[in-house]
Amino acid sequence: MAMSVGGDSTEKSISDINTTPLVDVMLVLLIIFLVTTTVAVQAVQLKLPEVRFDPTQTKPENVSLSVTTNADGSCAVYWNMTPVTSTELLDRGVAKLKAEIDRQGGPNAAGLELPEAHIRGDVNTPYKCIGGTIFTMQRAGFARVGFISEPPPGATTDRG
Repeated sequence: MAMSVGGDSTEKSISDINTTPLVDVMLVLLIIFLVTTTVAVQAVQLKLPEVRFDPTQTKPENVSLSVTTNADGSCAVYWNMTPVTSTELLDRGVAKLKAEIDRQGGPNAAGLELPEAHIRGDVNTPYKCIGGTIFTMQRAGFARVGFISEPPPGATTDRG
């Protein structure tokens, strides 16, 4: 054990903190976190579906809806070319579904094919408008609600 003895009485004791070990430890921790973060954040390997353009099979019993926003930002829904409110949309959907079921022989008819709702949404329409339309059509009893989109340029209809 070494000790400094004697010396001038005007000398001060050394009270500065040696920061070199602290910096060394922080650099080591930084490297560890940089390495382990890339290892810990891994994505599950998935094969995502390829986008294909399937032409829509338009049937006369299907419902065509268009959703956009008005100048004031409110939602605007069109049944074919007729603007409808959410209450009118629900009432028309229920009536359309009931009429189609009756036309095919009732709810217990063999081979009953229910109509679909096809929604075309403007690219700038908020999701709340489209989501509300989906919800309303599902409440009306439509089991199949689909979206009409524009195919990417150069898309083919091949099934590859």
